[in-house]
Amino acid sequence: MNARLRTGLCAACALVLVAGLACAAWIYEKADDSPDLSGAYQIIVVNGVPQPIAPNESKMYQRELQRYGGKMALLLDDINRWWSGLWRGKSLALTVAFLTLVFSSGILLIAAYLPEDSAPDRAGE
Repeated sequence: MNARLRTGLCAACALVLVAGLACAAWIYEKADDSPDLSGAYQIIVVNGVPQPIAPNESKMYQRELQRYGGKMALLLDDINRWWSGLWRGKSLALTVAFLTLVFSSGILLIAAYLPEDSAPDRAGE
């Protein structure tokens, strides 16, 4: 019974791995990594060329955030932007690939640690 379950788990592991990496490759190919300037943004001039920047990248935003919340607010804001950045663009593809590897490895470990089938007892023969 365990041999059949082990075979099924190995097949599931391969299916998860192939499907997840294929999805990650597709997301990576189609993703756009342009900065998210959907909200308000500021324009700075660098060498005579105007460049849009997100408001959280300006010194004024960081100074105001630190003024109201201290250094912890700056740290938590950075962590929040890092976490939300994992789910956009090419970073999403890398996140999907990493999670695929973790889940397929977990399935493979479960299959590897299944106990062996016990041989039938032949004491009566």
